[in-house]
Amino acid sequence: MSNLEQSAVVEQSPVAELVETRGHAGAEWLARYSSSLMGVFGTPQRVLVRGAGCLVWDADGKEYLDLLGGIAVNALGHAHPFVTSVIASQLATLGHVSNFFTSPTQIALAERLLALSKAPAGSKVFFTNSGTEANEAAFKLARRNSAGPDGKPRTRIIALEGAFHGRTMGALALTAKEAYRAPFEPMPGGVVHIPFGDIDALRNAVDDTVAAVFLEPIQGEAGVRPLPAGYLQAARELTSQAGALLILDEVQTGIGRTGKWLASEDAGIVPDAVTLAKGLGGGFPIGALVTFGEKTSSLLTAGQHGTTFGGNPVATAAALATLHAVESQHVLDNVRAVGEHLRAALAAVDGVTEVRGEGLLIGFDLDAEVAPAAVTAALDAGFIINSPGPRTIRLAPPLILTEDQADRFLAALPAILQTAKEAQ
Repeated sequence: MSNLEQSAVVEQSPVAELVETRGHAGAEWLARYSSSLMGVFGTPQRVLVRGAGCLVWDADGKEYLDLLGGIAVNALGHAHPFVTSVIASQLATLGHVSNFFTSPTQIALAERLLALSKAPAGSKVFFTNSGTEANEAAFKLARRNSAGPDGKPRTRIIALEGAFHGRTMGALALTAKEAYRAPFEPMPGGVVHIPFGDIDALRNAVDDTVAAVFLEPIQGEAGVRPLPAGYLQAARELTSQAGALLILDEVQTGIGRTGKWLASEDAGIVPDAVTLAKGLGGGFPIGALVTFGEKTSSLLTAGQHGTTFGGNPVATAAALATLHAVESQHVLDNVRAVGEHLRAALAAVDGVTEVRGEGLLIGFDLDAEVAPAAVTAALDAGFIINSPGPRTIRLAPPLILTEDQADRFLAALPAILQTAKEAQ
C-alpha cells in the first residue's frame, strides 16, 4: 500500500455493535435492501462492508479495486486515517450548531476555498450538503440576476445538451437528459439547452434576456466530454457583454480531479460562480457555491436561501482535512502522472476507440455497445467501473491511485472486454 493511501485495513469497527456484518452473505443483505429501501437506484451491484485506500471489500469477502471512487467522491480513498481522525475529533468536540451560529472550521474552509479558487476581493462562499444543492443555490443566484437593461427582465438560463447538474427541481431543469426530467414536468421555466461545444450556438443564444449560463468544464454523466478549446473564454466574453452570469459546475471536476484544483483554472477567466461538492469532503457530504466579486456575492441576501446542515463543523473539518492532505501529500502530481499513464495505455487497448478526459476523470469508448456488460465483467474480475453510455466506460478513481494499481486494471481489461462481448 502506498504512502499516499496512508490507510490501515480495519477488520471490524465499533459499528459492528449496531450492525452485525459477520456471517451475513451479500444475497441476504440485498433481500433485506429490497424490502426496506425505495427502488430508485435499482438493485445494488454489491453490498460493500469496508474499504482501505483504493480497495473495498463486499459482504462475501471479495476484494475490489475501486476505480470509481463513489463517483469522484472519495478523493483520498477509503478510511484515510488523517481525514477520519479529524472527523472523529471534531464530532467529539462540536458536531452541529445550526446557522444561527458559525464555527472556526466553517470560516477557515471558506477562506481556503476562496484562496485556492483565486477569487477576487468581495467573493463569498455558501455551504451545502451536496452538489445538487450547490447547483440549486446557483439556480436561485441566477434568478436574482433578473434585472436587464431598460427594465427588461432576464428570464432565460442557458445550459448545454448532455448536461447533468443534479436531481432537485432547479438542478433538474438544468439537466438535459429527458429520462430524468419527464416524470417530474413541468420543470421550472426559462431553461434553454443548446448544442454542446458549439460556440456559434452559444453566441446566438446569449443576449440581454439571459440571466446565466451554466457549464461543466467536462461533462461527466455524458461520457467525460471536455468543452473544446476556447469555449470557456467565449462564454466569459459573451456573458460579460450581455450582463449574464457565468456559472461553472465543478462538482465532479473540482478539488483536484483533473490534476488542478479547478478544471477551469487554465482557461484564464474569472467566472461569476463555481459549484463544488463530491471530492471536497473526501467522502463526507459537503458542497459549496463560491461567488466571485462583490456584485455577484450580494445577489442572495439574508433570508433568501438557507440550509440546516450546510457548513456544519464536522463537514467543514472533513473538507479542511481533505484539502490539507491533497496539498501536503502532493496528490495533484500523482493525479497528473497516473492519469496520463492510464489514458495513454487505454488508447492502445484493442477495442477502445477513443479516450477522453483530464487527470483521473477518464472516459473511453468501445467498438461495440458492451459497456454495461463490461461493468459486470469488471466486478466479477475485482474492479469497480461505470458505464454512462452503451459504448462508454468512465473511470473516476481515488486521486491516490498508484501506477501499479492502474496497471492491474489495464492488464485485466482485454479479458473483461472479451467477456462482455461474449455476453451480448
